[in-house]
Amino acid sequence: MAEIAVVILNWNGVHFLEKFIPPLVEFTDQDIADIWVADNGSTDTSLELLNQKFPAVKTIELGENYGFAEGYNRALDQIDAPYFVLLNSDVEVTGNWLVPLYNAMKEDASLGACMPMVKSWHDRDSFEHAGAAGGFIDKFGYPFCRGRIFNRIEKDTGQFNSDLNIFLGLGGLP
Repeated sequence: MAEIAVVILNWNGVHFLEKFIPPLVEFTDQDIADIWVADNGSTDTSLELLNQKFPAVKTIELGENYGFAEGYNRALDQIDAPYFVLLNSDVEVTGNWLVPLYNAMKEDASLGACMPMVKSWHDRDSFEHAGAAGGFIDKFGYPFCRGRIFNRIEKDTGQFNSDLNIFLGLGGLP
């Protein structure tokens, strides 16, 4: 059993799997992590692609589309691992993406979750609009993220290169 299960919930996302599974396999240390794709009742060729081109990726066939939360819950019930990474199917990982997150979780038992900074696919020097560099809730209950102010995303100049307690993580959540 690997220490980490990297789990992607998929529904008819063969186009995302073709693009984002290769770097995930390349940059995931498979001595400490297994990669799983939980298929939420896809009718496309997602499972065929995974079985033919990515034998290292384990699959779970849920049989029908249970939606996001229930799909993940059903998948996680079938996987035995101390740590889980819930990774959106449209996220590209880069070198050394997992080990710092794994080390943070192992070294601090008070952590319940952690997330990396999430960069934009379209503008690699800027934060992603959805996840940015950590999510928070303001005193009025409105969510906001470092690296994003309303509809404007910031360039990454190293201004958020530090550990920080956050309220929520988006896009990929270990």
